[in-house]
Amino acid sequence: MSHYKHKIAFLVCYFGKLPWYFDYFIHSCKYNPSVDFYIVTDDVYKKRYTKNVKFIYTSLEAVSKLTSKRLGFTIKISHAYKLCDFKPAYGYIFNDILKGYDFWGHGDIDIIFGNIRSFMTRKVLSAHDIISVRPDWIPGCFVLFRNSDKLNTLFKQSKDYKKVFKSDTHYCFDETNFAHDDFTDGKKYDEVKTEIESMMHVIQRLQMAGYINVYFDLNIIEGIPGKLKWNKGTLVYRNKYYVLLYHLIKLKKIYIPKREVKVVPDSFIITPSKIMKYKP
Repeated sequence: MSHYKHKIAFLVCYFGKLPWYFDYFIHSCKYNPSVDFYIVTDDVYKKRYTKNVKFIYTSLEAVSKLTSKRLGFTIKISHAYKLCDFKPAYGYIFNDILKGYDFWGHGDIDIIFGNIRSFMTRKVLSAHDIISVRPDWIPGCFVLFRNSDKLNTLFKQSKDYKKVFKSDTHYCFDETNFAHDDFTDGKKYDEVKTEIESMMHVIQRLQMAGYINVYFDLNIIEGIPGKLKWNKGTLVYRNKYYVLLYHLIKLKKIYIPKREVKVVPDSFIITPSKIMKYKP
């Protein structure tokens, strides 16, 4: 049993062949035993994993049907990338799975976790409804929501959510509708003109109205900075900055291992071009 006050679940949907970096993702989950990770996928993972990782094998069509049933209108998710737009609704769609947790998070599998609990502390979780790992907008790769009806239906506060969900188009609804730079520049939701009202628009609007309390901080590293070391569940940048997660969004496009890693090492370094075993 976890000694932490808040139970956390992290849910990811991924359809298609699981990529090479998924082994690193799973390995970093192992070192966060007080967090449960649910992987909704159609590719059977045959390697060993710990009991806090739970696979739910299903099809994209079945997820479309479940989503239609939960939302009360017909949803046809024809390509897996479209699922990004549905991330803010996972607490609503998968409420049966997430029952009993205090917080749930949506994310991606192209990430390597550090020590989640050293950032998601009792103090942070007790005082906030949503936790972002960026200071400027909410990234789809990791956001935590309080597991309540109020937060699980927050996506419905967007006037455009039905338009987004009924369409095949990817709107980047879970983030900013591609207006990341405007929010990074400090513009407010009513100054950021976009095609649809994204979750960032909704969250900032409702935070400013005092309806929700949101935590924004920089606990993520993206790009290809190098100088990252992962050691038994701890992720450190430049030997001095502890990081909640590294997002491989660029590295995975540059680096494809020549051979499969049979066992992910308990210490490795992430350079601007590859991941390699750490040898002190």
